[in-house]
Amino acid sequence: MNPALRLKQIILVIGDIAILYGALALALIIRYRAPLTSGAFINHLQPFSILFALWIIIFYINGLYEIHKLKNTPAFIKNLGAAVTVGTLIAIIFFYLITDYGIAPKTNLFIFLVVSFVCIYIWRSFYNNFVGRHLPMTAVTLLGANPFTAELTQTIRHNPQLGYRMVNAIESADLIVVPAHFKHDPRVTRTLYHYATAGVEVMDTIAFYELLMQKLPVHELEDTWFLRHLVNRHTIYDFFRLPTEIFCAAFLLVVSLPLTAVIAVLVKLTSRGPIIFKQVRVGEFGKQFTLYKFRSMIANAPDGSAEAVSGPQWKTADDPRFTALGRIIERTHLDELPQLVNIVKGEVSFVGPRPERPAFVTQLKEKMPFYELRHLVKPGIAGWAQLHYSYGSSVNDAYEKLQYDLYYLKNRSFWLDLGIIIKTIKLFFTKP
Repeated sequence: MNPALRLKQIILVIGDIAILYGALALALIIRYRAPLTSGAFINHLQPFSILFALWIIIFYINGLYEIHKLKNTPAFIKNLGAAVTVGTLIAIIFFYLITDYGIAPKTNLFIFLVVSFVCIYIWRSFYNNFVGRHLPMTAVTLLGANPFTAELTQTIRHNPQLGYRMVNAIESADLIVVPAHFKHDPRVTRTLYHYATAGVEVMDTIAFYELLMQKLPVHELEDTWFLRHLVNRHTIYDFFRLPTEIFCAAFLLVVSLPLTAVIAVLVKLTSRGPIIFKQVRVGEFGKQFTLYKFRSMIANAPDGSAEAVSGPQWKTADDPRFTALGRIIERTHLDELPQLVNIVKGEVSFVGPRPERPAFVTQLKEKMPFYELRHLVKPGIAGWAQLHYSYGSSVNDAYEKLQYDLYYLKNRSFWLDLGIIIKTIKLFFTKP
């Protein structure tokens, strides 16, 4: 990540923590009309510190530390409101059902929640309008004019919180972004060398696009790109990942048995057809396997269903084939619980590209380059593409998701996987 963006995130996290503790202090002053040196603040410090740690995690899950989203828009206010609401529910559960710290939080907690909401809203609005936009910005010049650079230019101009500003004169630039083919021109190379030795940063357009957009531009990648970035990337994390995933999946299978049994009974009682939906998908290295899910759609009718007549159909968010129960378990992702069996069998990971059906894979391989690179790793229940582009119901959607999948393949690590899993938790409570 750009150091300037990392600095903004650090300021934001520190600011949130300071605001939470400040709101606690203000709430106690309002409640007891006593200075902070009194025992009230000390007694509340430990339990509320645990609560604040949970709130920071909730803020992260709701995307409140993603610099791209830090604008005072209705979507941001909605995410902030949702995060504070969930934090409030956790606070109530934490103090009334779980902990016993010898304090009576009923009035104190109410005052704190009101004060903290007001303080967080003011702080976040101030940050989005002033702090995030007035930290030092990097002056960027994009060499070359094409749809690719036009997308980057539009993103920079509409998202000043990212810390970049466009300049036309190369002499005024802190960063020069160069298309790969420009480097083959000796005159351009000499010019870039001159600016690089003067302290100006020079970056490849693909690298800058990846940094800014958190995906990779398929149409700009060369045939040798995957050899430099994706082949032979075996790590210690990969070595320990398989046994860890199998153990975790087996544990979750046991823990979720009561919920699984309830869903199975409901599926059977509410519609005709099998409880478990089985479908062939393409996995690691192109090997086919059978994916398990709770059936969320009407059972295929051989005498007239859309699939029987026209072949495989893309699934859409408002697909009429969903049953009433199926729409609920699909939107809450509970239909995917049986995929824990696929993880135990070593066919699927918790995190990875979404597995597609063989017919779609054949179609997509013919229409877009590098599509097969998705099969260098195991498919996953959760994924980077699923977080950023929820539904794929066309070739164009698959193309967009491929760009996110390639970003994941290049950058996959324990910390990226952990972040994806944490953020995926939000999808269990929101529409995909």
